[in-house]
Amino acid sequence: MTLTPYRHRLLTSLRTLPTPRGWLLCAAISAATLALMMAIGFVTGLYHLTSTQPGLPLRMLVVFFIPALGEEIPFRGILTPGPGESARPWLQIAVSTVLYTAWHVFEALTFLKSAASVFLRPDFLLCCAVLGLGCAITKRVTGSVWPAVILHWALVVVWQTWLGGISALS
Repeated sequence: MTLTPYRHRLLTSLRTLPTPRGWLLCAAISAATLALMMAIGFVTGLYHLTSTQPGLPLRMLVVFFIPALGEEIPFRGILTPGPGESARPWLQIAVSTVLYTAWHVFEALTFLKSAASVFLRPDFLLCCAVLGLGCAITKRVTGSVWPAVILHWALVVVWQTWLGGISALS
């Protein structure tokens, strides 16, 4: 059975784990992504410190599957090339980042209307673009989708638990 290029890309990204050097690069990319998102979020008021929201263990589990894994598989696992995989990786990274950001608009206008007041904010969409770009770069440099899943998961858990995300979505 012949694998389509996108199916092959996804399966490879799920089977691949970064090297120790790759994890270090991902840590640096994650730190830059976090710093930029924090600057945007705190300056605009999107993020604000809140007391710890209840339900952390369940939230950590749910967020791993939706949105982290559920969004990283199509936008990074399928659409973002791994190392040496494309002659024009930055174009594919830009497309995946734009589509990922637009996905949040689509969610807000269709099946997640309760999130529209947050998901349609320009600062939220800018943070989505920053996160999408950071996740795409980790996939590009390592060939693995797992650093992107972990970064996405960690940032959403922190936002929902300590930075007003749960109250903003309700």
